[in-house]
Amino acid sequence: MKQSILFIVLLSTLFARAQTRMKDLAGKWRGEFIIRQNLPVPFNFEITADGIVYLVNADERFETGKIDIRKDSLFIPLDQFDNELAFRVSNNKLFGELRKQDHTGTPLTVTARKNINYRFKENKNVPFKNINGSYDIEFTFESGKKEKSVAIFKQDGKKLTGTFLKESGDARYLEGITEGDKFYLSSFIGSSPGYYTGTVNSDGSISGEQLGSRIRHTFRGRSDPGAALPDPYIKTASAVRKSLHSFSMPDIEGNFVSLNDEKYNNKVLIIPITGTWCPNCIDEAAFLSPWYNKNKDRGVEIITIHYERQTDTGFYRKVMRRFRKRFDIGYDQIFGGLSNSDTVRTSLHLPEFSAFPTTLFIDKKRRIAKIHSGYSGPATGKFYDEFIKEFNEEVDKLLLE
Repeated sequence: MKQSILFIVLLSTLFARAQTRMKDLAGKWRGEFIIRQNLPVPFNFEITADGIVYLVNADERFETGKIDIRKDSLFIPLDQFDNELAFRVSNNKLFGELRKQDHTGTPLTVTARKNINYRFKENKNVPFKNINGSYDIEFTFESGKKEKSVAIFKQDGKKLTGTFLKESGDARYLEGITEGDKFYLSSFIGSSPGYYTGTVNSDGSISGEQLGSRIRHTFRGRSDPGAALPDPYIKTASAVRKSLHSFSMPDIEGNFVSLNDEKYNNKVLIIPITGTWCPNCIDEAAFLSPWYNKNKDRGVEIITIHYERQTDTGFYRKVMRRFRKRFDIGYDQIFGGLSNSDTVRTSLHLPEFSAFPTTLFIDKKRRIAKIHSGYSGPATGKFYDEFIKEFNEEVDKLLLE
């Protein structure tokens, strides 16, 4: 009896200590990653009283999961990207790294301090320039390749939010400041941190860099209210539509799904080419899952083909299950192979492939009606609205055929 009582007292003590630690950790935090020759990239997050972590970028609060406390260490799961933040806790300060959950690869050093709400520290004595609006941008990659882009900025005093929309997808929610003739933007939702810095030139044009632990791209552009990208749809005339090559690929449970399965007979098919590691694919799934629930009885089906960073069965089933649970996915998910362009082209017999996600619109005769390359997510405002409108119009048209 005495041993039982001691055990209960011990459990109660441990629970009380955990609750106290949780209370100490709850609140707003400002972190900094260190990339490229000690360049600090700031981000903001919040830990709730029950231990749930939200990564904060502009208007978005991106939920990651519940913290894990072990002695003087704190672990924040970033399951969406198979990453984690591992910290040592010391007096409202965190010291640690961003790393893969299996500890492979090269970690990024990261620190954080509690009760700091700003992202980039502001100098109130320094004036700022207004860059609110849309810009026609061209990126130049380290390889020399160039890519057209649209920058969308919203400015409130020195506070700056916005995104860069490229043909391959958008940079999602960026947050930062303008100060003097400079501007700074960053973001983090669990993958690699994003960082953009630029200069407002004397003629009103802007130029700058996108910097990451492994990338350094430059950009340049001018203000243009009508800035837009080329049409992301690759159209195929009805008379010359080509049949989609038949495939048979495993789902999460190991059952093989084929384009020829009876389930898809006489149905319009939406086939997103995606990956759990892809930030723009997250936005697409957040749109498609509720859309499917509202439209599945109209004669339309979705088959999502995942291309992942590892082909190990245990790995791809794990990350795909997480993806399904996070977005409450009710349509079919299948595994296509390793996440590279060659694998996609070969497995689906496509003549070209340039962006994750890419979405195939398939008519009732199994022919490719349209291909949409890239994704314009909710951070892009009117471009996202246009995507939803065009998406629905295309499905409606195919259902009537």
